[in-house]
Amino acid sequence: MTPRAAAQPNIAYRWIVLAAATLAQATASFAMLGVAALAGFLQQDFKLSAAETGLLITASYAAPTFSLLFVGDLLDRKSERLIIGVGAAIGGGALLVAATSGNFVMLLVWLVVVGLGYSTTQPGGSKSVSAWFRGSRLGLAMGIRQAGLPLGGAIAAATLPAIAATSGWRVAFIVGAAAALGGGIAFALIYRPPPGLDDTAGKRAALTWAAVAELLRASWMRNAMVAGLALVSAQYGILTWLMLYLRDHSHIALTRGAWFLSLAQLAGACGRVALAAWSDRAPASRFRWLALSMIAVAGGVLVLLFIPPQTPEPALALLAAWLGFFGLGWYGPWVAYLAEVAPADKVGLTLGAAMALNQLGIIGAPPLLGLVHDLTGGYTALWACIVVLLAVAYALTGLARKITGR
Repeated sequence: MTPRAAAQPNIAYRWIVLAAATLAQATASFAMLGVAALAGFLQQDFKLSAAETGLLITASYAAPTFSLLFVGDLLDRKSERLIIGVGAAIGGGALLVAATSGNFVMLLVWLVVVGLGYSTTQPGGSKSVSAWFRGSRLGLAMGIRQAGLPLGGAIAAATLPAIAATSGWRVAFIVGAAAALGGGIAFALIYRPPPGLDDTAGKRAALTWAAVAELLRASWMRNAMVAGLALVSAQYGILTWLMLYLRDHSHIALTRGAWFLSLAQLAGACGRVALAAWSDRAPASRFRWLALSMIAVAGGVLVLLFIPPQTPEPALALLAAWLGFFGLGWYGPWVAYLAEVAPADKVGLTLGAAMALNQLGIIGAPPLLGLVHDLTGGYTALWACIVVLLAVAYALTGLARKITGR
């Protein structure tokens, strides 16, 4: 057998790896973003304020803020399939227990544990895909994998509110747990590392803070983290408050508003693939897509500030799709950029560190924006905060000038 013929199964298998990683991400996101889709039901059942509702949504994202850095380090030295499989077991099991919660505090605690399990999926799936596609169609592959997050969220928004309306949010939680367990176990059974790369052998020394500090001193890393923090804050602000805004501003019922959220998630899935694939044409200029996304999201949110309550639903749907395409789509080229420029032995650490900082936006934006809503009694200041945040990040990173290079 010729070397070329022997390589063909590996070329085909990398697409199987991509499918398994995308499934694991989609099912984990179905469970995690399903909590946001159920925000209105949880708010009603536990009689929560807007700030408490935002805190409930972000509880599951608290643990990854601290665990992602260590997960990224483990991924550089240990088996991706083991780490993701164990993470799915932890996250799915905790969500099952969360479904039995009798009070707000207990629910918060178990959602934190859910986030601990979820923290393995994002960097683990991204690293497994980068190992098979690095140097060849990385943007497209990473965009497809990252599309699993909004795709899972879209399916959750389309199905879980309906389940909650008929059977209660506890049953919806159980459905989410089953999905997360299934996707994680499937990845663990399917994934194997590229030929010549042992996924169980130590690939470098254990994590040191000196290595982390060196990584953070790199200008390309700092710019990526600032841009990521701003965009992810906008993303989760939109995901958390869009349905509630449509209910309060346009008098659209939660079950119907869920379809607008689902549309935004679907558009986001398309955006992650499209923006990442387009960035493959000029890999050195992937940052230009972050600049475009900041401008597009800020423009869409400005429209939300001024639309009248009687705005036709087709126009609202178009706006939701726009916000989803750019407000979620930016993540594809962002992750591809990080995986591509990171040192070969620090891909997991790079992804973990950047994603850990993003968690500050994920856990902070919804409750802080909810507090702004409570203090002002409306959504104007809430949406304005997102626009200002994007403008500041755009200026700090110099994205208007950074259209090439790192």
